[in-house]
Amino acid sequence: MGQQQLLLLVLGIVIVGLAVVVGIQAFSENMKKTNADALVNDAIRIAADAQAWKLKPAAFGGGSSATNWTGLDFGQIGYPDGEQGLNPHLAIAGEYENLNGVYALSGQATTDLVVTAYGYEADGTTVLNTVTVTIDGTSSADISTEIN
Repeated sequence: MGQQQLLLLVLGIVIVGLAVVVGIQAFSENMKKTNADALVNDAIRIAADAQAWKLKPAAFGGGSSATNWTGLDFGQIGYPDGEQGLNPHLAIAGEYENLNGVYALSGQATTDLVVTAYGYEADGTTVLNTVTVTIDGTSSADISTEIN
């Protein structure tokens, strides 16, 4: 081979290598954004179910429009406990888990209920995203979202 052909071959290999690296980075950024969107969707669904629980009369297993969220847990709104989830090693008792992440409730004794969602990498130890949804009432305007 001539010197020009070797130079073109090396240049082609470098360009293909850079394209592969850029493609992998774009894929992981898209995966992280998709996970954040899924966590927000799930956390807002949980928030809406919690609002419905709060409006439901106590005789039907609801919160009876109490001033706080006392008595609310995932079992009350129809979600399995963490120990019955997909990956019991990630979610602990009192948490809910699905394919998108692990969800926890806090603030039941206050007027603001907080749903915290954690999205994990495939290894199950590295946190991809953290989403916090705060509910301070029973209308759709009473739900706020924060993504970290």
